[in-house]
Amino acid sequence: MLLLLLEALAALFILLFIVWWTMFSGRDKGELRREEHPSETGEDRSEDDGPASR
Repeated sequence: MLLLLLEALAALFILLFIVWWTMFSGRDKGELRREEHPSETGEDRSEDDGPASR
């Protein structure tokens, strides 16, 4: 029974380590701060606004 508990804890640790590695590895201070540009927010859509603008 103790062996199953240790194996489950090891699997949980590996899972959490993989999640941490893929999210935060290589970043100086964790999450990147995103600078919003008009083209990314959808505010600058002067080329084609779709069929409603015609």
